[in-house]
Amino acid sequence: MNYLAHIYLSGSSIDLRFGNFIADSVPGKKYMDYSGSIQEGIILHRKIDSFTDQHSIFRAHKKLLFEDHGHYSAVLIDMFYDHFLASLWHQYHEQTLEQFSLDFYNQIELQQDLLPSKLKLAFPYMRKKNWLLQYKSLEGLEDILGQMERRTKFKSNFKASISNLKTHYAIYENGFCVFFEEMQKFVSS
Repeated sequence: MNYLAHIYLSGSSIDLRFGNFIADSVPGKKYMDYSGSIQEGIILHRKIDSFTDQHSIFRAHKKLLFEDHGHYSAVLIDMFYDHFLASLWHQYHEQTLEQFSLDFYNQIELQQDLLPSKLKLAFPYMRKKNWLLQYKSLEGLEDILGQMERRTKFKSNFKASISNLKTHYAIYENGFCVFFEEMQKFVSS
């Protein structure tokens, strides 16, 4: 799961969302440097990632990409899943994705001084380009993947993964719907 899914799965708690958002930039026990509710968000993020990595649908989807993208397959499936969540947003949330995104960016801005340094640099760009909303279209997803590709040290072919997504779109979408229903049950428990 990528940013949109992690934020969505945090519910309405601002601190839980914040913790879930920053978790990938908080190594090991560094999460203990934050307040209790932000810590809970970081821990939730880690549990979501663990559930995702072990799920049979996620693993099957990674195999569809592995030949061309190797260990980056997991990252790409995370991005694909955010695309499906965004494109099917009306099925999951009563608020528009546009308003949800704006609310989230405003919440993060209020706590910007708590962002890890990596996210302090990335967040203004994320907001300006509205990544959460961009996930909704294939063109937007391709743009984000292109930006990520330029930042990787090794050849990742992130942008080229769009052709795989288009080829197997129904497989990915149907799998995501089943997977995400199970994910929501997991998080609510």
